[in-house]
Amino acid sequence: MAAYLQWRRFVFFDRETVKEPPGPDGAGGKPFALPPGIAVCDSGRGSLIWFLPRSLQLSGFQAYKLRVTHLYQLKQHSILVSVGEDEEGINPLVKVWNLEKRDGGNPLCTRIFPAIPGNKPTVVSCLTVHENLNFMAIGFADGSVVLTKGDITRDRHSKTQILHEGSYPVTGLAFRQSGKTTHLFVVTTENIQSYMLSVKDYPHLELDTHGCGLRCSSLSDPSQDLQFIVAGNECVYLYQPDERGPCFAFEGQKLIVHWYRGYLIIVSKDRKTSPKSEFAGNEAQNSDKQVLNIYDLCNKFIAYSSIFDDIVDVLAEWGSLYVLTRDGKIHVLQEKDTQTKLEARKSMLFRKNLFEMAINLAKSHHLDSDGLSEIFRQYGDHLYNKGNHDGAIQQYIRTIGKLEPSYVIRKFLDAQRIHNLTAYLQTLHLQSLANADHTTLLLNCYTKLKDSSKLEEFIKTSESEVRFDVETAIKVLRQAGYYSHAVYLAEKHAHHEWYLKIQLEDIKNYQEALRYIGKLPFDQAESNMKRYGKILMHHVPKETTELLKILCTDYQPSGDSEGMLEGKKANSEEFIPIFANNSRELKAFLEHMTEVQADSPQGVYDTLLELRLQNWAHEEDEQIKERLHNEALTLLKSGRFKTVFDKALVLCQMHNFKDGVLYLYEQGKLFQQIMHYHMQNEQYKKVIEVCELYGDQEACLWEQALGYFARKEEDCKEYIAAVLKHIENKNLMPPLLVVQTLAHNSTATLSVIKDYLVNKLQKQSRQIEQDEQRIQKYREETTRIRKEIEELKASPKIFQKTKCSICTSALELPSVHFLCGHSFHQHCFESYSESDSECPTCMPENRKVMDMIRAQEQKRDLHDQFQHQLKCSNDGFSVVADYFGRGVFNKLTLITDLPAGKAAATIEAGLQRELLTHTKRST
Repeated sequence: MAAYLQWRRFVFFDRETVKEPPGPDGAGGKPFALPPGIAVCDSGRGSLIWFLPRSLQLSGFQAYKLRVTHLYQLKQHSILVSVGEDEEGINPLVKVWNLEKRDGGNPLCTRIFPAIPGNKPTVVSCLTVHENLNFMAIGFADGSVVLTKGDITRDRHSKTQILHEGSYPVTGLAFRQSGKTTHLFVVTTENIQSYMLSVKDYPHLELDTHGCGLRCSSLSDPSQDLQFIVAGNECVYLYQPDERGPCFAFEGQKLIVHWYRGYLIIVSKDRKTSPKSEFAGNEAQNSDKQVLNIYDLCNKFIAYSSIFDDIVDVLAEWGSLYVLTRDGKIHVLQEKDTQTKLEARKSMLFRKNLFEMAINLAKSHHLDSDGLSEIFRQYGDHLYNKGNHDGAIQQYIRTIGKLEPSYVIRKFLDAQRIHNLTAYLQTLHLQSLANADHTTLLLNCYTKLKDSSKLEEFIKTSESEVRFDVETAIKVLRQAGYYSHAVYLAEKHAHHEWYLKIQLEDIKNYQEALRYIGKLPFDQAESNMKRYGKILMHHVPKETTELLKILCTDYQPSGDSEGMLEGKKANSEEFIPIFANNSRELKAFLEHMTEVQADSPQGVYDTLLELRLQNWAHEEDEQIKERLHNEALTLLKSGRFKTVFDKALVLCQMHNFKDGVLYLYEQGKLFQQIMHYHMQNEQYKKVIEVCELYGDQEACLWEQALGYFARKEEDCKEYIAAVLKHIENKNLMPPLLVVQTLAHNSTATLSVIKDYLVNKLQKQSRQIEQDEQRIQKYREETTRIRKEIEELKASPKIFQKTKCSICTSALELPSVHFLCGHSFHQHCFESYSESDSECPTCMPENRKVMDMIRAQEQKRDLHDQFQHQLKCSNDGFSVVADYFGRGVFNKLTLITDLPAGKAAATIEAGLQRELLTHTKRST
């Protein structure tokens, strides 16, 4: 029960007396006066009954011959229902008027029927009509209630029946419509009942055992859930169709009760006693003062209170309240605008610290969120200053979204108030209005309070409900040492980098980190293995190697159980640095890649070769060393090092891998290098073998071999003889150069080259004889040719040929004869000859001779041109280089450098041999 005396009073209505409108002469301003003798009135559709429009032009018509006792104007229809008497006695009539239609200047009466319950005449006490025009209820002084169901404007479409019978006069009726359910409230002087009209047989329920006087009941609007209001002398009660609701202790004798726009309007006696009427004494019998109070039941305050003289009724129309008094005056109560009411009330409430009431007032008047937020802020500041931090934070929470969070956070940063700050930050996150700094602060609060349950609740929300910056949360949790929580967040929200950082750097759980990488998509798994591979290889080498094998062959995430994703391959060469200081796993990885992926990058094969050579070089066990030797050589012979020949050669030389070096020399056709290798190792037979194998491809090998053996001080006669025999057969060196070469060997005697020199001299002698014979032949032929030329010049030529030199047929005129002695038919000559001046038979041989002559002349000219350019040029070397590039000079074979460590004399001898070779080849 709400105590009336505790309610605050306000003046939310302005009171004025209705004045007459100005006349044609501008005169006016007098109080408007109603006709005397008004018994009943109602409002609706823009008029007060009589008919009083807003222009105050009063009009009326005679509805009954004697008197009108009750009126009901529907709000949504131009229908007026009246109860009155046309003749003396108790014979009330109900008339339904259509105010929009006229009958002889008066409203059209669409229906008339007697208002009598059964056969017992009785006085009508109250009347109500449903806005849908399908229900009308009439209450009587004998306790009866007559219900008319159907179209109340027509007799044919409606049915009238007695709904209620009782012993106490009916003082109030009201229809309540909720959805498709219709209720009728019936109040008498002693009880209150509710009838359900939407159900057959109209079941009813008694709500209370006390009633009220006439005009002391009303129906609220939806803001109060359409409750039925009954005003007794001590309290005001509110009822639902099935139960009693709250009550308010408004004392005093109630005369009139109305509901208007969320306000309860009560007219009561002004604390002075007066005689009671026949129905509980609520009808005033004299001109006592009366009090009109307007209550706000939601916010529990009095919006207006004023004293009037003998109120007839209170009507609502045109957005205002009109108070009709017995003296004929009309007083209008105009509600102030919402902003004015709020400002006035807030200033008073704030001074008295009645913030809750201010908040309720603002809500009931639908104040915008900015205005409410300001009230909450001031309320919070008030509680904070009083030291009520728990209450203050609750008010500040209600400002979220409007008030800058930093305003609140600064107030509660003290360690003693950290739990209040936590509550505020939690709500900030729930409303998705927190930034990264707020997340950091909230998590720090949780860690300071060591509230693990709240922390887990905060971070273990579903992904669709995450209201914070996940990365910030992970950082804060990691910094605070809550590694398991940080890992949970990182895994749940796919922050792979943070998950691996925490697992590897903080928790040191390398196995779990490796498992996690194996579940990632290919691109992320590849990048993370490149980043963390060295750490993982150091702690879990075997498992890391296995994952790398999968990653570089046909990777599928471990969670992809159905294998729906297409396998991808990483570049195995990029992971080689991961295996630093772990050659065993590196070898296993590289060998696996070369076996399952023959097209692996070249770097894989290069690294595997280097690794095998290192193992071979450092191995001491002969059997294992032999196996490693074979593995390295097999890898070299796999054909994978053609494009990186130099690199493979350097690796073999670095590790002194003899067979590998020789194999690569052979593959690269570096025959001189092969021979020099054997020379350095003084493998004489190998030197001879190299010359025999590759001497045909590179003849200078024999010359270098002769020089090599010539410089040896030990007895190498056998090898020198073998070299000389080949040089002699192939005529690779002039004898003088051979003698000079062997002259530097103290052990090589004349007997070593005796056979060579004898054979060489014999060959030269035979060559000289052949040359002399050829010279003699050329001289004789030259003499013969000159003689023929002389004869041709001095003597006539007799042509005695009888056959054609082409067709061999007998010559016939015309014929063609040449000085060379050939004759032809003219037609044969013309058919086969290319020139009129040349013999067709001698022409091929003549052309060869002419070509030789022209070549000699051209060569002579080229030599002269070269000599001229060489003399005139400032850079003779560039001229020589140009002619070399054009292939003018014969190709020279140069002897490569001698092995290091030999005497200066040996080097000089070598230079002399090269000079002799150049001289001989040039000739």
